[in-house]
Amino acid sequence: MDIDHGALVGFAKSWGLFYLIGMFVCVVIYAFWPGNRKRFDDAKRSILDKDDRPWQ
Repeated sequence: MDIDHGALVGFAKSWGLFYLIGMFVCVVIYAFWPGNRKRFDDAKRSILDKDDRPWQ
């Protein structure tokens, strides 16, 4: 079985696109999952926790 460059590029373009779309969907589902709300709210506020005086 001899695979030429054009076939390999076509395979990589089509299945790579499906792979990236699938990863995007997984990340969006993870970000909006109701159980992660507390974790993301804590991370949002934690950056300001120790910001009560000038940086030295």
